[in-house]
Amino acid sequence: MLRPVLTALLCCFACSLSAQITVSDNHRYLLRNGRPFFWLGDTAWELFHRLNREQASQYLQHRAEQGFTVIQAVVLAEFDGLHTPNAYGEVPLLQDDPTRPNEAYFAHVDYIIRKADSLGLVIGLLPTWGDKVWKASWGRGPEIFNPQNAETYGKWLGQRYGSRKNIVWILGGDRNPQNETHIAIWRRMAAGILAGTAQAHPPLITFHPQPTPLGSATWFHQDQWLGFNMFQNGHCRHTPVYERIQAVYSMSPVKPMLDGEPLYEDHPVCFNAKDLGTSSAYDVRQYAYLDLFAGAFGHTYGCHDIWQFYSPDHEGKNGPHVYWQQAMDLPGARQMQYVRRLMEANPLTERVPDQSLIVENDLLPAERVQATRGRDYAYIYTCVGRPFTVNMSKISGRMLSTGWYNPRTGHYQPADTVENIGQRTFTPPAAGYGQDWVLVLQDTARRVAL
Repeated sequence: MLRPVLTALLCCFACSLSAQITVSDNHRYLLRNGRPFFWLGDTAWELFHRLNREQASQYLQHRAEQGFTVIQAVVLAEFDGLHTPNAYGEVPLLQDDPTRPNEAYFAHVDYIIRKADSLGLVIGLLPTWGDKVWKASWGRGPEIFNPQNAETYGKWLGQRYGSRKNIVWILGGDRNPQNETHIAIWRRMAAGILAGTAQAHPPLITFHPQPTPLGSATWFHQDQWLGFNMFQNGHCRHTPVYERIQAVYSMSPVKPMLDGEPLYEDHPVCFNAKDLGTSSAYDVRQYAYLDLFAGAFGHTYGCHDIWQFYSPDHEGKNGPHVYWQQAMDLPGARQMQYVRRLMEANPLTERVPDQSLIVENDLLPAERVQATRGRDYAYIYTCVGRPFTVNMSKISGRMLSTGWYNPRTGHYQPADTVENIGQRTFTPPAAGYGQDWVLVLQDTARRVAL
């Protein structure tokens, strides 16, 4: 079973908490302490702003137990983060000035980052939500950043947290640059972080955009500070993010990438719950497997009730349904551990996307079949459990063991042993809406017990 693998890796993280995150030699994956690191993130945007220390510890502990590895949170938060105090009555900046951070507010941020580290969790740290750079038609703002104070603020953060190895920096905060000034603000903030950390190995920095065909690569792919690319899908069903990942996968220089804000669980689909309802575990599973198999190095889960920490004390945005404490155990959140187990069951950093495995390669997103492989194994995901045809001989082995991995339960069901030649049609155990499956092919000479 895969549970021992996950348990061992969690123990590994717990005993090497200060290991810095770096990029693998092939520039496709991340490493921690030189070992493959699977990014299983959760969007906890309001973590620093809305939770007290006891609540934050409860949240972090539960997510660590569920196998999450990264928590994405914002320092200058979206919900009036400059003027509405945190749980201890503190605002982050004095007189909305990025060059005058409030020590008392950041002491709370310090606590949460240290607590996450003690649990083996990485913090995907956003210095600010994007409405403090550009409000657009929504967001409280106010717009407080210019290139000069952005660099000063970034340097201050870098100096404060440069010694923390459990931080990956995320700029952007749900805004796409609209002009050269916006681009300059983010570049100067990145320069400040780099200057402030002053480490032998520069910290990893990425950029969290709104939906766009190339994600962060649209503006910053050639920038040396951009360690990996990030996408957002816009919270609609069946957006072909896998095509966007494949496009950036082919860009030069090679950089890792992932979907850093997928369709959240329990979210109004396309912000239109009346006509489209709210998203389910099935919706979030599809994005996880399709994105990963298309070439993403990891995946971020999200829950509409959790990113804003909806509770009797904190009102929600766009109709959350469940208080955050209960939402932590929604089906999709529990099922993310099965994604991680499967990805870590075989060598992680050799895995590549390979649609040449599939004959039916032109299906609509709702029926998509997506394939990935290593040297001696392949995973093929089907959204609706319909039969599909595999071009064999793409991995090593004269004979292959086959079986079906259930994304809903994490259960592996062995099937036939087949010859690794020609074409072969595989029929999943069940078909229809909600019946997604992963076909597992393995060289019998090096079969991994699932």
